Amino acid sequence: MTRRWTITSLLLLLIYVCSRSANAQTQIPEQTNTIDLEAALPEPRAYIPDSQYLDFVYHNHEELTRFLRATSARYPNLTALYSIGKSIQGRELWVLVVSSSPYEHMLGKPDVKYVGNIHGNEPVGRELLLHLIQYLVSSYETDQYVKWLLDNTRIHIMPSMNPDGYAVSKEGTCDGGQGRYNARGFDLNRNFPDYFKQNNKRGQPETDAVKDWISKIQFVLSGSLHGGALVASYPYDNTPNASPLGAVFQTYSAAPSLTPDDDVFKHLSLVYAKNHAKMSRGVACKSATPAFENGITNGAAWYPLTGGMQDYQYVWYGCMEVTLEISCCKYPPAYELRKYWEDNQLSMIKFLAEAHRGVQGFVFDNNNNPIERASLKIKGRDVGFQTTKHGEFWRILLPGYYKLEVFAEGFAPREIEFVVVEQHPTLLNVTLTPSKRTEGSLPISQLYRPVPGPPPHLYRPPTPGYSGDSGLFSSITSGLNNLYSNLFG
Repeated sequence: MTRRWTITSLLLLLIYVCSRSANAQTQIPEQTNTIDLEAALPEPRAYIPDSQYLDFVYHNHEELTRFLRATSARYPNLTALYSIGKSIQGRELWVLVVSSSPYEHMLGKPDVKYVGNIHGNEPVGRELLLHLIQYLVSSYETDQYVKWLLDNTRIHIMPSMNPDGYAVSKEGTCDGGQGRYNARGFDLNRNFPDYFKQNNKRGQPETDAVKDWISKIQFVLSGSLHGGALVASYPYDNTPNASPLGAVFQTYSAAPSLTPDDDVFKHLSLVYAKNHAKMSRGVACKSATPAFENGITNGAAWYPLTGGMQDYQYVWYGCMEVTLEISCCKYPPAYELRKYWEDNQLSMIKFLAEAHRGVQGFVFDNNNNPIERASLKIKGRDVGFQTTKHGEFWRILLPGYYKLEVFAEGFAPREIEFVVVEQHPTLLNVTLTPSKRTEGSLPISQLYRPVPGPPPHLYRPPTPGYSGDSGLFSSITSGLNNLYSNLFG
């Protein structure tokens, strides 16, 4: 792919350079690798697995654990293995970091992740993530694209969020709910706090572990791998209900529920779908299931659900997650796994690279000390994000002209204009000066009070109005949604 500059891009870049010189007062720390020329790199190469280490078969929890430990031992400079907790039945919830800096955070290097097998009977993603690990570590020295990605990104891969459910699932079962839930019978993708509705389902060890995990690491981009359909589904998954009766019929006449970053979510979904061998064709899995234009859909427009993981991560922590439904059959025969890998390999790589699109930088005080947990948002997009303990921030944006709003306790707010171009991320530093408090003034956390529930340092859209479900209507709605999700993903 050649690098092309349009007149518009050049003009935008000129505006950006001028605005950057006027607004940036410090220099971004030197990074070990550049991230400008992703488009100029050759495409990732096809991967042929070495069956000595990993074959196209399903792996139980003990086999999965052995593979992760062996890979970490073989590639100590590229991998780091850790557990975020345990399932109800005591199985480790493993995560493997794949990066040229696996054990320590490098300044300016974003954290991204994949999570598989959140529904235990949807294990294709579980196996593809093992092959993604093997592909990345074995290609680092020979594939320029993989080397660029690992040199500039910390990739956290969680092959199975629901190992207990997987243990009771049956190969060859394309539909149904056996193994979908955790060992207590909870659907883990309905178990997170919800922006639109109060979620009264008791928190489970697996979801509690994930919530703790993402509260500690500022993830920029995430993909959740599922089965039962062939589509990339983006937030919001839920939508406000006008009445309990409306919630019942919403399953069959659903409408889109769009985020302030709808353009970005559609773009991320299209990146996955168009690099997939089949997804962008929008072909229905079965005659009775929906077809999706370009292989993407808004989650609520497909069918609304309460307590989904992607909505929670976006609203609470600013992480952009897309749900990736990658197999029409939930648990296909093992001999089909090679085909699924070939269909998804390029998509999985290209999707992660999108973390290097948009704006990134640092927030400092006037002594060049990083400001941790500064609150940021793009003006007009009222879902916020925050800085790391090193003062870093990232936001995926499409080319255009934007304003960044920055707030931190004890500092005067700032608004900075910047331009995003297609060819490379915009690098932006922000220096905040101490605020002059006047008697009776309120702290930032009270001036910008969020809706109840999410952390107080983030920004969200105004609280939507809805009538809570209750009684018979709630039971009918829940039953219909469970039936729909069991059939179609």
